[in-house]
Amino acid sequence: MRILVLGGTAFLSAEIARQALTSGHDVTCLARGTVSAPPDGATWVRADRSEGKAAYAPVAGRSDPDGWDAVIDVSRDPVQAREALEALAGSTRHWTFVSSCSVYADHSVAGAAEDAQVLLPLAPGTELSMENYGEAKSAIESWTRELAGAKAHLCRAGLIGGPGDGSDRYGYWPARFARDDDPVLVPDIPADATQIIDVRDLAAWILTAAERGTVGALNAVGEPVPFAAYLEESRQLADADSEVVVAPEDWLASHGANYWAGPDSLPLWLPAGHDGFATRSNDAARAAGLRIRPWMDTLRDTLADERRRGLGREREAGMSPETERRIVSEYRAEASAGQADGAA
Repeated sequence: MRILVLGGTAFLSAEIARQALTSGHDVTCLARGTVSAPPDGATWVRADRSEGKAAYAPVAGRSDPDGWDAVIDVSRDPVQAREALEALAGSTRHWTFVSSCSVYADHSVAGAAEDAQVLLPLAPGTELSMENYGEAKSAIESWTRELAGAKAHLCRAGLIGGPGDGSDRYGYWPARFARDDDPVLVPDIPADATQIIDVRDLAAWILTAAERGTVGALNAVGEPVPFAAYLEESRQLADADSEVVVAPEDWLASHGANYWAGPDSLPLWLPAGHDGFATRSNDAARAAGLRIRPWMDTLRDTLADERRRGLGREREAGMSPETERRIVSEYRAEASAGQADGAA
């Protein structure tokens, strides 16, 4: 196939390009390349999508009358996504937009499928932020349905994990156990679900869907795994015997621990009302060809990648050692005071 990847230099888009090349496809990557270059073997069209429709001129005017067999876009910017669709959708056989399960309006229902209600699209002119990420992806889904129509695959990915993950979320816990022997602060959520998809499985699925002409909205997610099982596997992989300090959720939230991601967070810990966030149904995608490796394999490879990148590095997600020591000390002090009051 003649595949155009809008990106191709970072994490998922780079993995898509690598796997496509390995499979013998003709791959072109349209990217700025300010941080890294596309994989060897890909044709690199240097372009900045923030410059508008002109960015797509080098790839919109192919001499081949059939155009592209597949275009794959991972954008989160509705303006850039719309401009790409306007320039390229008419000359491609299959269009993949890598969306997100964040487009869903309700995350409280476990096991929800693709027919669940989605968020209203982000209003034009609204500044992008992490707070409106789901609305931005919803807006791009809307544009993709309108402009790519019956050839559009809306790949609603869950949390993406595996080697090369720059978000640092899934790798935090195995890396934390491997980092040192200090007490490990853990939220009291043993039965809460975790759910990721390995970047390598996601890339393979996107290419399989393009080869087969799979269309429509499909959840690309792994199987739900209880947090307690994920945590224990992380500890065992790290061969750690650190003390685990388990604290109540409300107490943690009131003492400077943050949910899910970002600075001083306890990754994968979600606020109340998110029972469905990490339990989305993947039945439709699996029936259409999605293949998922065992989550323990992803976790093992993630820890190996964490070691290569440095266990003590500054992270995009996770609690700093200083904050963790402070909160553990405060929790122990309050627990001791409570025991003393009870004894009195």
